[in-house]
Amino acid sequence: MLNDLPALPNGARPIAIERADDPRIAAFRDIKERDLTGRHGKFIVEGTVVLRMLAAAHKTGSDFRAECILILKNRLAGVLDILSDFPADVPVYVAEAEVLDTIVGFHLHRGILALGVRVGSRERAQTIASLPETALVVAGCGLSNHDNMGAMFRNAAAFMADAVFLDATSCDPLYRKALRVSVGSVLSVPYHRGSDALSMLEALANEGFEIWSLSPAGKTEIRHIPPSPRMALVIGTEGEGLPPAVLSRFHSARIAQSPQLDSLNAGTASGLALYQMASAIGRI
Repeated sequence: MLNDLPALPNGARPIAIERADDPRIAAFRDIKERDLTGRHGKFIVEGTVVLRMLAAAHKTGSDFRAECILILKNRLAGVLDILSDFPADVPVYVAEAEVLDTIVGFHLHRGILALGVRVGSRERAQTIASLPETALVVAGCGLSNHDNMGAMFRNAAAFMADAVFLDATSCDPLYRKALRVSVGSVLSVPYHRGSDALSMLEALANEGFEIWSLSPAGKTEIRHIPPSPRMALVIGTEGEGLPPAVLSRFHSARIAQSPQLDSLNAGTASGLALYQMASAIGRI
């Protein structure tokens, strides 16, 4: 039963959900299906690590906020410290396992969900203008794999990139799987998504960025890229890679590897290249 729920550290009381059809938790119903249809600017956080990142976003005043939280009863005590960082007006719903699994449409072994919303987003020019004089950024072109998208954001955070730029054909980094794979880094690394790849890269070049497009046929091995105050690493989709117009317009780089393998996946390639570039400019 849910009649013994402890008070939350912020003074609010958890709200017991006894039925899967309770209208208060409608946003969490059948979340796999909702992944396919979209949430109109909202997103689902899953697991303790990403919930902590969303709580940090509240504290730092970033563009991300939680609208509500849904937790398995036996996980509640273990996340009270995280919940203390959310405002008291963010409702925390609690359910038993059978009810929670019926709500989401599958067995949710993590037992922790939150509905988030991006409350503001800057234009590309504003995002570029906010970057420091010495900056390292990542640009994604046509990235359609959510695992690779999440891995790229995780790598960007790990190697202290200042921002991520995505063209309009790249998938949404707030997709549930991408957010989970990024371990919440999508909520901490500034990013802009929109426009075509060439105009995005030209905008960065006009602000002094040396553009390095990663390709198996790149002219410069990644270890030999000369450091510069402003550097942009460009990652393309697997299979097709970067468009010829991008590769012919900007510097190209490659990661040395066995000739028996065509290429690395985008997530792995971004990590190796970012490590090298961050080392070259003294970030790590």
